[in-house]
Amino acid sequence: MQTVITKTDYNFKHLKSKYEGKVRDVYTLNNNNIIVIATDRISAFDVIMPRGIKYKGQILNQIAVEMLYKTKDIVNNWLISSPDPNVSYGKKCKPLKIEMVVRGYLSGHSFRLYKSGLRNICGNIVPEKMNENDKFNEPIVTPTTKADIGNHDQDISPSEILSSNLLDKDTYDKLHYISLELFKRGTQIAKNSGLILVDTKYEFGLDSENNIILIDEIHTPDSSRYFYADSYDHFQANKLKQKQLSKEFFREWLMENDFQGLEGQNIPNISDQTVELISNRYIELYEKLMNKKFVKDSRIDVDKRIKSNLSNFL
Repeated sequence: MQTVITKTDYNFKHLKSKYEGKVRDVYTLNNNNIIVIATDRISAFDVIMPRGIKYKGQILNQIAVEMLYKTKDIVNNWLISSPDPNVSYGKKCKPLKIEMVVRGYLSGHSFRLYKSGLRNICGNIVPEKMNENDKFNEPIVTPTTKADIGNHDQDISPSEILSSNLLDKDTYDKLHYISLELFKRGTQIAKNSGLILVDTKYEFGLDSENNIILIDEIHTPDSSRYFYADSYDHFQANKLKQKQLSKEFFREWLMENDFQGLEGQNIPNISDQTVELISNRYIELYEKLMNKKFVKDSRIDVDKRIKSNLSNFL
């Protein structure tokens, strides 16, 4: 019985092509729609880890579906339906080669840059004397290039985006505005659940009529970082590490074990205990953010369930 799914190999009717991402497998159909299966794979520093995390794909997909539904009044998105807890079905779009990262706090990657002495982050001038996890006066947008397979995403400023002809000014300005509006909505959703949306990324594409469409997942623990609102001020005032619901604790664990995805580094052994910890963190965020209990069912064969549900759907 397959309770953790790290690989899919489905031969759907009218299948045109298949693409394997870091976490999701994308099947393109002849009608130009796509089936996206959220696996239990986990990646960090753009490297796929050798072990899957139980329930992770289901949690990511169900959060993303809910968040796409709650933001579709801001911008149209690619999703049509979700025929299985791990699966989304929607429109195939032409991805834009820029990811829009919105940051409300000096955390994670931005703090590592700041700690190294950098004060200009993607065209945003960050004040002196900030501490890790301090809140910015206003959220900042720090775009990255959308890396090709095997390469790391690279920070880039708006002026570099325009000079490189990655986007024209009108398109970039629209993405900048939409991203801040999405972050504002995500912040409110998080607040209603007693959480702080610290930072997140948004990806966009163009549909067949060249309209801007929100694609991929949004506001999930893979694409976002959350803090607990009720303990934030206390931890910050006492210079304590914030309790967060995201993959950052896993990245930190990897760094403590001398791995940052750099050439020559080996992935450390990921114990059963670490796998269980990661799974529980994902479940915790699901329950906190969605305001409902996550029902574990280890009796279900995930692979068979997906095949059955998709067979009925298609």
